[in-house]
Amino acid sequence: MSVHDELVHARHALDDLLRAVDRLQIRLGNGPDVRRARADADHLREDLELLRQNAVAETPTPDPAQPQIVFIPRTPYDPSMWAGCEDEGIGSRHGPERRQTGSAHRSPRWAPGRS
Repeated sequence: MSVHDELVHARHALDDLLRAVDRLQIRLGNGPDVRRARADADHLREDLELLRQNAVAETPTPDPAQPQIVFIPRTPYDPSMWAGCEDEGIGSRHGPERRQTGSAHRSPRWAPGRS
């Protein structure tokens, strides 16, 4: 997991802890032990926020002058990925099956010597 993921996970766990302390406070009242648990949970929230701020400050920002490297797999793409792509305006208007039958019937639009 990345640091960001760990911080999000810790924040969710802390939220669960705070809800549990709320439920305990409702059942047990506002005694010194409950107040101490509440204060400790609040301190944990502050500490976690400091960790998040430090992690954001230490995260290097990518240099815009240096392009990111994108690795393209050499394996063939799944043909189902291209299903219906003509409907979206992607790709050739005439697939290979049409080129074989339709190209012999067409005459070029411009030919040398024609005006």
